[in-house]
Amino acid sequence: MLIDGLERRTIWPDPEGAGIFILDQTRLPHVLSSVLMRDLDDAARAIRDMLVRGAPLIGVTAAYGVALAMRDDASDEGLRHAAKKLGSTRPTAVNLQWALSRMTGFLSGTPEGSRPGAALAMAGKMAAEDVACNEAIGEYGLQLIRAARDKRGGGPVRILTHCNAGWLATVDWGTATAPIYKAQAAGLEVHVFVDETRPRNQGASLTAFELGQQGVPHTLIVDNAGGHLMQQGEVDLVIVGADRIAGNGDACNKIGTYLKALAARDCGIPFYVAAPVSTFDASLAEGKLIPIEERAQEEVTHISGATAGGEVVNVRIAPKDTPARNPAFDVTPARLVSGIITEKGVFDANADALASLLKA
Repeated sequence: MLIDGLERRTIWPDPEGAGIFILDQTRLPHVLSSVLMRDLDDAARAIRDMLVRGAPLIGVTAAYGVALAMRDDASDEGLRHAAKKLGSTRPTAVNLQWALSRMTGFLSGTPEGSRPGAALAMAGKMAAEDVACNEAIGEYGLQLIRAARDKRGGGPVRILTHCNAGWLATVDWGTATAPIYKAQAAGLEVHVFVDETRPRNQGASLTAFELGQQGVPHTLIVDNAGGHLMQQGEVDLVIVGADRIAGNGDACNKIGTYLKALAARDCGIPFYVAAPVSTFDASLAEGKLIPIEERAQEEVTHISGATAGGEVVNVRIAPKDTPARNPAFDVTPARLVSGIITEKGVFDANADALASLLKA
């Protein structure tokens, strides 16, 4: 997608072979910068400290992390160490374990001397597949936006999204935003309501940033305004992403998603989850089994932003020594999900439909 009018991706190999570049998402929207990951430790740090985030991008970054590790130690022990180190960085997004399993399975059957080059090629293949998956999600989601427009009888389709499931959460296109970008390309009018998404404000800092760069009309709202807008008839559909989807269709996404789904159901507004098949976890029968990451209290008690002079600062917004809880995700029950948009089509959120999807 676009930044300053130029096509960009979130992750790419250094042409000189020094490592893998990533966009540093902790500094957006105030500072646009890239970071070179040179080794396994750099890749693990990038995932753990959220320089990269979003389930699909975490998976691809982990794949490249394995490739970097193979340059230093291509032995079986080196492969196991890389998978363990990367696998411990973040617990909720299943794409991380999916990517590591795919890489280790592939490299286990590859001679040690060939592993560095083979690992880099496989990671690049997975990055390309992610782009293709997300573009396909966009095409299927576009049909839902067309249907919403027809139901309205014309005018902009008003879409609410939560957190950042945009191209910054993937290699390109995004999941929840892919249908929006496809609608824009098709000449359909859309307007996106962007939840700020406390406590890390990824809606305000990332989704609003990328929609603005792409020229998509949007409005930033506080997290608690979504239900009000739905009650007032100002939202036509909700599209969110997911970090893990259980076998019964329960969808785990950024904290606050569940409340949006409840409001949407109460107001009769379709609520869709957009995610690639790699985000499904058939080993978990229901969403309550999904591990929920608990992050640092400081993300709740403090907030960062830019001063009028452009200096990026971090300030405390709660009384000193106030304790805080910071669960990073919640689970939306399948009964509240109108459908799941995947690269293979739109599926009902139930065990039978998802079982058939995984067999396809």
